[in-house]
Amino acid sequence: MAKQKFYVVWKGRKTGIFTSWPECEAQVKGFTDAQYKAFDSRAEAERAFAAKYADYEGKSASTQKWLFAPNPPIIPSLCVDAACDGSPGRLEYRGVKTESGEQIFHAGPFADGTNNVGEFLAIVLALDWLSKHKLDLPIYSDSENAIAWVKAKKCNTKLARLPSNKMLFDFIARAEENLRSSKTFKVLKWDTQAWGENPADFGRK
Repeated sequence: MAKQKFYVVWKGRKTGIFTSWPECEAQVKGFTDAQYKAFDSRAEAERAFAAKYADYEGKSASTQKWLFAPNPPIIPSLCVDAACDGSPGRLEYRGVKTESGEQIFHAGPFADGTNNVGEFLAIVLALDWLSKHKLDLPIYSDSENAIAWVKAKKCNTKLARLPSNKMLFDFIARAEENLRSSKTFKVLKWDTQAWGENPADFGRK
């Protein structure tokens, strides 16, 4: 059963705290400069609503420019992204539901990784998640390299193998094996220019 989410709308047709995405969407979709964000608890949402949107601004899931685009992404869908402090560096990656920004998985941090490796692993983990939930949805990534690697079913990274990143290379081998046994999948490029930051973005740019 999906975890209850609470949606704060600071600026929209109606403001307040809403307990479902459709209720929130009705207030913000098509509303210029809408301000809203999802929270995991009512207490968190109440604190946020009593504060300013600027205090929570910065993560793409709270702005969702794509809602106002002439040709928005396919909904429902998933988005994945990675964040790496350096190259190689400390790596983490995650997947979210595009429409709500709800996080469905998070992995890391791992030592001595790269952003493209994280993006590749995130896509495969999202495919895994869809398979387990018996869903056929598109997955969006803003990494052309990772998308190409997934389609080739091979992670063509130049990352050096080190004792510190052995786990990452174990994940890569498992991901490639999973891809070889996958029948079909839809992995699409997130159009950052038209839609704003990917909803899975870590907000560190």
